[in-house]
Amino acid sequence: MVLPFFFSLLIVTQAWSVRSQQLQQQSKNIFILAGQSNMAGRGGVVNNTITGIATWDGIVPPQCSPNPSILKLSANLTWVLAHEPLHSDIDFNKINGIGPGMAFANYVLGEDPNFGIIGLVPCAVGGTKISLWEKGTFHYKQMMKRAQVSVQNGGTIQALLWYQGESDTESQEEAKSYKAKLKKFFLDVRDDLQSPMLPIIQVALASGSGPFMEIVREAQMGIDLMNLRTIDAKGLPLEPDSLHLTTAAQVQLGKMVADTFLKFLPSGPVSPIGSSAPRNSSNFVVNILIAPLLLCIIMILTNIV
Repeated sequence: MVLPFFFSLLIVTQAWSVRSQQLQQQSKNIFILAGQSNMAGRGGVVNNTITGIATWDGIVPPQCSPNPSILKLSANLTWVLAHEPLHSDIDFNKINGIGPGMAFANYVLGEDPNFGIIGLVPCAVGGTKISLWEKGTFHYKQMMKRAQVSVQNGGTIQALLWYQGESDTESQEEAKSYKAKLKKFFLDVRDDLQSPMLPIIQVALASGSGPFMEIVREAQMGIDLMNLRTIDAKGLPLEPDSLHLTTAAQVQLGKMVADTFLKFLPSGPVSPIGSSAPRNSSNFVVNILIAPLLLCIIMILTNIV
């Protein structure tokens, strides 16, 4: 039984190597995911009351399962099969869990099976204030670099998905200056991506780490830009820390973001960056066969070890 298993493993590994090369060249519908911890994802992450150490429970709901038509740009700037925790190699100083990205992508494909390959570009970093996302900062430059790399081999940036602001609720001064900084950030992103009508979907705060959450929420709701949509997360379930969305809340948020994005589709892609967005996958059958086999083999090998 051992030889047939490893022979199968060799075949699948070789096939996946070929498929990995194809992924780098395939045209994609690209989404930039940026902000702080609730975009990165803390669903299922809890602190041990005795040790104080945070751990992720490892539970991935079906709405967040890997899909051969959903890729992510990894930290080393290559396209890989997306899976939870989506931001684990980006927000690497924190424990990551479930975020809205995978649920968003799966829901878009469920509503539009001909949408094509989705390329997620994780950029969110926990605990970052809006000042750390201003043009010229490290996080801004990293986001721009990743966005530009994402379209090099074909693809269209379809939208910026943005969830940030919890850290700006700690100071009244920062909360009051938030609106101007956020609006400038959105305009800078569009300008640097040469996409003045790029759809931006932002999430209004469900929580805050300080007492000035309502000032920040009012700022988020008050920005008036073309092709900007704001989703209100207030009322979604929170983890025991009263700051981060639960896994169920992240799944719900992903659906809300997807519903909002899908309303942009009748007019087609609006971002000029990259080539025309794909609407089908010529390698769908190969994807369907290889991805599940690879995941099963990884699980088997993990058990053997």
